[in-house]
Amino acid sequence: MDSTPSETRLTGKRAVVTAGAQGIGEAISRALLDAGCAVFVHYHTSAQSAHALAASATARGFRCGVGSADLTSTEGCDALIAEAVNFLGGIDVLINNAGSLVARRSLLEADDDFWAEVMSLNVGSLRRVSRAAAPHLIAAAAKSGGASIVNLSSVAGRKGGHPGSLAYSTAKGAVLTFTRALAAELGPKGVRVNAIAPGFILGTRFHATHTSAESARATIASIPLGRAGTPDDVARSAVFLASEWNGFITGATLDVNGGGWMG
Repeated sequence: MDSTPSETRLTGKRAVVTAGAQGIGEAISRALLDAGCAVFVHYHTSAQSAHALAASATARGFRCGVGSADLTSTEGCDALIAEAVNFLGGIDVLINNAGSLVARRSLLEADDDFWAEVMSLNVGSLRRVSRAAAPHLIAAAAKSGGASIVNLSSVAGRKGGHPGSLAYSTAKGAVLTFTRALAAELGPKGVRVNAIAPGFILGTRFHATHTSAESARATIASIPLGRAGTPDDVARSAVFLASEWNGFITGATLDVNGGGWMG
């Protein structure tokens, strides 16, 4: 049995993190850097945070690049991956973290345009980025023995979410199905594909925007571990799934929710 730590396994690997400059994405970017990866951080609106992260990483002797792109367009995704490959020299790890609730709307309130926007942000973006990155991941797997995709879903994709999150929950459920299907497709080519379904994670723009203090207290009260999660809780899971340490895990979803959902 190989007991090499996962951090050592990731040394020298090249990772791309979408929406990697704030919240859970930033925690994942930092964790991958600490684990030994060169990291390319995508951002859309978080320019200041992205450049601060890169500057901090460079000062510590890490290799970190940043790039902006609108992931709702194929052209934006293709350009982002091309920029990342130019900076990194290839891709071993892809973290598909971009997504958003957008707004809370019921079935009757969610018109076609809103539904399409939520699907494009949460499912379309990871499909477009994965499609652009796949040839590079396959090439890396052929050379080094493996590559990895980690898709960020949500506990909402497991159990349906809170009121007003119908479109978002549906999209995050689709991410789980996409993960399993892509794992079967890319597995023979040496690329593992897994997902993380975070539960109630404080310290993120998502809950700061869409969750009231009353709702937060009620949710925490229902969690067996008695606390909300943190972005670092999710980041540790992403490092585990990204690493070669678990090279026989693919098509799986890791639930990071403190026991708030046990399915």
